[in-house]
Amino acid sequence: MLKKGSKLYSILTGSCPKCHEESMYLNKNPYNLMEIYKMHEKCSHCETRYKIEPSFFYGAMYVSYAVGIAFAVAAFVISYIFCSSTLKTAFIVIIITQILLMPFTMRVSRNIWANIFIHFDKNWKNKKGTKN
Repeated sequence: MLKKGSKLYSILTGSCPKCHEESMYLNKNPYNLMEIYKMHEKCSHCETRYKIEPSFFYGAMYVSYAVGIAFAVAAFVISYIFCSSTLKTAFIVIIITQILLMPFTMRVSRNIWANIFIHFDKNWKNKKGTKN
């Protein structure tokens, strides 16, 4: 399921969308809040630039909204339907979930956004040296 060459692999691991050989981030841990947005400028293997244009990752905010809603719905369903909590408790669970998963949501949103525009290339080694 999670193997190199799939979008899901790159999204969940934060690896280069083109070659999947290294992390896009200086620090792989999204919970290191001081370095959450610090990324390599380009991949050291395939030389793909992650920031395609100025303000490229602003689009990830829209993805972040959708990912946040998905986590909120999941938290609600688990707490309210499966655990039979009150509505008030379910909303408290949603808030706690959103706060705890915020760094992960931010990273995954950037990964999804980058993977929309940069595609895996199994022949990247043959094309190394060309402009990306």
